[in-house]
Amino acid sequence: MVKLHMPPKGKKAVEEVKIELGRPGNTLKMGIVGLPNVGKSSTFNLMSKLSVPAENIPFCTIDPNTAKVEIPDDRFKWLTEHWKPKSKVAASLQCVDIAGLVAGASDGEGMGNAFLSHINGVDGIFHVVRAFDDESVSHYENSVDPIRDMNTISVELIAKDKEKMEKRIEAVDKLIKRNNDKQALREKELLVRVQEVLEAGRWIKDEKWSMQEVEMLNDALFLTAKPVIYLVNIGDTDYEKKKNKWLLKIKEWIANNVGGQMIPYSVAFEKENLNTEDRSRCMIDKIIQAGYEALDLVHYFTCGEDEVKCWTLRRHSKAPQAAGIIHTDFEKGFQSCDVMKYTDFNEHKNEGVMKGLGLVKQQGKEYVVLDGDIMFFRFNVSKGGKK
Repeated sequence: MVKLHMPPKGKKAVEEVKIELGRPGNTLKMGIVGLPNVGKSSTFNLMSKLSVPAENIPFCTIDPNTAKVEIPDDRFKWLTEHWKPKSKVAASLQCVDIAGLVAGASDGEGMGNAFLSHINGVDGIFHVVRAFDDESVSHYENSVDPIRDMNTISVELIAKDKEKMEKRIEAVDKLIKRNNDKQALREKELLVRVQEVLEAGRWIKDEKWSMQEVEMLNDALFLTAKPVIYLVNIGDTDYEKKKNKWLLKIKEWIANNVGGQMIPYSVAFEKENLNTEDRSRCMIDKIIQAGYEALDLVHYFTCGEDEVKCWTLRRHSKAPQAAGIIHTDFEKGFQSCDVMKYTDFNEHKNEGVMKGLGLVKQQGKEYVVLDGDIMFFRFNVSKGGKK
């Protein structure tokens, strides 16, 4: 989020950019979590078009599986059809299939400590929730109750964050006792507030934090600071009828406890329609896009007969940072960039015509890149860049 503060007359506006919770960078990961046998690995297979084991036994997944999942984008498809390039590279999202968590995971139950460390290695969470009845698919708790299951996962992540927070408080207290360190005093004040949030059963991501506090929280990387999307796995019949007895209760639990997006889908329906031409009723593409957006990722295009490529970057990034994704020297030697809007290019299909209409804009270092921009960069070789 970018906030613009109106300045006094005669002074330039000061732009304040919100620092997002989480790791910086553009190669971020979404982890797929949930109890055993809720459809995590099957969902991963649908996203990645791979075939990792997805058997009807608890803890079928032990080591996490990772895949780069292509971001569905009709703009990219059109650009490749227009340019017919020798090479084409779509935007992608890294997804990690993490083994099932159970009650007591934070104390090591069900190999929980290892699995929680895998969640620590991702930047956002797809929480798969089972809301389908099927006697042929066992449930770890011997009954289907998505509210109980969601609460189990939330309690375990909060418990692990409490453990991490207590260790940080111990370390900070030693610094304060040793030399009354000012930075340590500020961090202690923040950690006490974090403690209050966790003790109340809330997630860190849902609180309001100052920019300075976010910087400190990003150093700690708490589990409940990660964005979460709830993927509610219902039966194929329920999905086609658009009715399921649990959906309203799940939606209310999310609103009252954790917050986050809810996406109903059906692994069974997705599998049945995997190879059909009409995928409009399927949800996997929407789920992938939702994960990409949850991590505040967008992409711009570079286009030509040699290559059409999507370059992923964090939302609100400026033009030099976008150039730096191609090559670090490009950011150092950045001079300017030409920017076309995809919608304009789609309409006119000719850069020369667009220049004549004033639709190719030359932008400088302060330009904030928007999702779907088509960009061409200029660099100063003497500063380490390339033309």
